[in-house]
Amino acid sequence: MSLVTDAILEKINSLIVVVNQTGSVEYVSPSAKRILGYEPEHLMGNGWWDLTRGKNPQTSFVKQMILDQMKLESTLEIAPQERLLKTASGGDCWILWDISKGPLNTFVGIGHDITSRKTAEQKLVEKNTELLQHNKDMLDSIQYASRIQEAILPDVQKIKNSFRDAFVLYQPKDVVSGDYYFYYESGNKAIVAAVDCTGHGVPGALMSFIANAALKEVITKRGVEEPSEILYALDEELFLALNKTKQGEVNYDGMDVAIGVFDFAEETFSFAGAFRPAILVRDNQVIEFEASRFPIGFYAGVEKKFETQKIQTKIGDTFYFFTDGYCDQFGGERNKKFTRKQFKDILVMIQDMEMIEQESYLQYVLLNWRQEEPQIDDVLVVGIKL
Repeated sequence: MSLVTDAILEKINSLIVVVNQTGSVEYVSPSAKRILGYEPEHLMGNGWWDLTRGKNPQTSFVKQMILDQMKLESTLEIAPQERLLKTASGGDCWILWDISKGPLNTFVGIGHDITSRKTAEQKLVEKNTELLQHNKDMLDSIQYASRIQEAILPDVQKIKNSFRDAFVLYQPKDVVSGDYYFYYESGNKAIVAAVDCTGHGVPGALMSFIANAALKEVITKRGVEEPSEILYALDEELFLALNKTKQGEVNYDGMDVAIGVFDFAEETFSFAGAFRPAILVRDNQVIEFEASRFPIGFYAGVEKKFETQKIQTKIGDTFYFFTDGYCDQFGGERNKKFTRKQFKDILVMIQDMEMIEQESYLQYVLLNWRQEEPQIDDVLVVGIKL
């Protein structure tokens, strides 16, 4: 070739290789020196196969494929192919080949150096593999945390055994939940609480562990049984738990709590709530126990006020403790919140059902309401019938 042509072929970022009918290489462009580090003349004949392919087991296959294609009379049409070549320094060089028949039934390959792209692709694959493993490890940890969380939840059957009937509709938004329910019996009294911790998922679940520890400290260890006093004690315990390692910085995480105490001897129900109410359905009428407008935690330095409400109970009374996940769920034709009013209407409507049927129906209504909308929060409803 002319000096001008050689100069051009030396500068381009492509290889040109011509293979004859015997499989020997009879031409290699000068760019081989810059791309692969070999002098073109060293790649002539079998030098190409021996040097650039090394001990690649596919070498004989590729060479035979080329010879077979040369024997065909039809025009050669082969899709571009990526091949890994060895450089003179022992490195790797990826070449994307466009192949066609040349004059005198030769085989012409025009190869483009795609090493940078392949390296980037390989790094991306490695990064994706690393991320997939990281996600798997994280999900495994969350699944394990879910089993731990389930272990600290009270046995629903124990609640059912203490009353005429009961149910717990517990539906975390994620694998773990920021909602938590508590049950404890002491003598002739039973204490029930529905707790909605700050956040959901892992942060909410961690708060639920703190809530469980605080409730046990106040109720089971210290023996506090008055609902409003339980809330005051919880507020103190939570503040200390979240801020014991802080230096002047206040943590504003917290929880909303509805707590009721059933006195079987006096046939009374006492209630106090921190941002969470409770509902009694009696003779198809709704009685709502209002909650204080102060949460547990939050509002450091603000004087909070929790009050106990107390009523006589009667056979057939049905009490409901719940977090805000059910009523706040978006759905319906206008994609609005379900609302507490609709929730109370449903509770009245299902009074003739057994408690297990009530649980199933409440779950059905919620799913029917949200349709394709995602669940926006943890859901917890505890129903107790006297």
